[in-house]
Formats: sequence, C-alpha cells, structure tokens
Amino acid sequence: MNYLDENSVDRLLDYPGLVDALQTAHAGQGMPETGALVMDSPASGDDKFVSLMAWAADDMIAAKLVGVFPDNMQLCPPQPTVQGIVALFDGKTGAPLLICDGGSLTRRKTAADSALGARLLSRADSQVLLVVGAGALAPHIVEAYVAVRPSLKRIIIWNRTHSRAVRLASTLEHVGVSVQAEPDLKLALAAADIVSCVTMSSAPLVRGALLRPGTHVDLIGAYAPDMREADDEVVKRAHIFVDTRTGCERSGEIAQPIAAGLITSSSILADLFDLCSGRHPGRTHPDEITMFKNVGGAHLDMYTARHLMKRAKDALEC
Repeated sequence: MNYLDENSVDRLLDYPGLVDALQTAHAGQGMPETGALVMDSPASGDDKFVSLMAWAADDMIAAKLVGVFPDNMQLCPPQPTVQGIVALFDGKTGAPLLICDGGSLTRRKTAADSALGARLLSRADSQVLLVVGAGALAPHIVEAYVAVRPSLKRIIIWNRTHSRAVRLASTLEHVGVSVQAEPDLKLALAAADIVSCVTMSSAPLVRGALLRPGTHVDLIGAYAPDMREADDEVVKRAHIFVDTRTGCERSGEIAQPIAAGLITSSSILADLFDLCSGRHPGRTHPDEITMFKNVGGAHLDMYTARHLMKRAKDALEC
C-alpha cells in the first residue's frame, strides 16, 4: 500500500485524464452507496471535521477524512483550509490499497467535476471564462477549464479583495490563455461565456440579469443551506443541472429557491449520471443559460482515487 503526498497527487492527476476518468465512471455505473458524518468544532466556530464514505459493490471502498478550517489561511505560516487523507480499499476483501493527501485530491476532484459539467453543458465555442473567487481552488478551476474548453481565449478573475485576484492572475501565465484581474464584477459577468464561482459567500454574487444568452454558470462554493453564490434571477433564467442529486437539497443554490417556491426538485433536469450515459442531451440551444451545481460527494472521491491508483501503477511500470 502506497502513500501519495500532495506533489504526487498533483503530478499524477492531470486534468485531461481525470475529467475523462470521471466521465467514464459516471457513464459506466450508478451511484454507489455513500455515507457522511460532519462534526462541528466542540469549541464552537466554523471549523468542521468531515468523514465521507463510498462503497461500490465488488469494486472499491473509499473513505475521506478531512478537516475544514476556514481561518487556516490567517495563520503564520498559512495552512490550507482543507487538510486530511483519502484511503481506498478493495471492495471485495476490504484490503487497503492506497492512502493519499486529501486536500490535493479534493481540489483536483472538485475542479474536474465542474470541468466535466462544463464539457457537457457549456457552448463549445465559449471564449471567456470568469472565475469568481481567488482562493486555493481557483487556479485549479482555470487549469481544468482550459483542458476541456480549448476555445477559451480570455480568463477573468474577480475577488472581493482585488489584490488577491491580481496576484492569482500573475501566477497563471503557464495556462497559455490571457488572464486578467477585473475589479468590476458587473462588467466581468456581462463579458463571460462561462462563470465559475469558488467562494464562501452567504449572499448572491452572480446576478442573473447580467448574464448573456448562452452563458454557463458553475456554482461550487455554496455547500450549506445558508450559503448562496447566484441570485434568484439566475435560477429563473437557467436550465438547472447538478453533479449528483444525492444531497443537492442541502445546498443554498437549491434549498433556497425550493423554499421560496421558485423551483421544485423536478426542476433539476439531469445529473452527471444522466448526462454521461446519454439519458439527457444537456444543452439543447446556443442561447440556453445552464446552471450547474457542483455538490460533490464521496463517490467522486472514490472515482478520483481509483484513477489515481491506476496512474500510480502505470507510472511505476514505465
């Protein structure tokens, strides 16, 4: 059994290969059995410890143990907000197969999940990507999107603290696409073909009235019912998709519009299992606005860890 550190995970999980692996996994099997335990800090505050499990019969078992500590970036020296491990086991015998860094796998899994949604839902001729947020996940979003949308010609970064957006933009020259920081979110939204939100916002940032026809909106950050990245107008204008229906009602992007009577659960047209298997065609018109809620889940950790194990074995055989 191997332990793969952060550098190994980042090296082995290139985005073209990982997105392909997630698409194949969603097309080839249904949702595995999953379980979750989220513990709040005994000392109060926003810190959490999360245990996520996935078990695909006669295949694999994955367990992720991670801490989510929002104030870690304020430490000296700073530490990642998400830290932990992911372990993979043989689903037939229970034998441990792999342990890897949980933060790096989570970042790459999350970015690839949204990139797969964009591959299936955004316009193939999309040229401008707006990333809302400049945290640890933002550069991964850029790299993953460039991997699936070679039509991209410009990337805009917006962040509440503009200096962080400027700093992030300066580190992304290697992606081969023009990257700029924009202080005016309204201007950025009006220019975007794809909008990807990676924030911890509790109030909507993306205004539906500003979206051009044909825009794809990818919402990653609002994982709790009291969080929100897009306003009601986005929900009203968009065709709604999720990566998984399991647990999606716990996200503010879904829970709040349902509570307000704007949508029902049947308003969610498809998830990645439907899209990857061809049960739903995805985008049906160039002017359609699509909204994709990245819910995440232990099944994605399992698919990603399984691909990581294969990549590690292939690297040893070279």
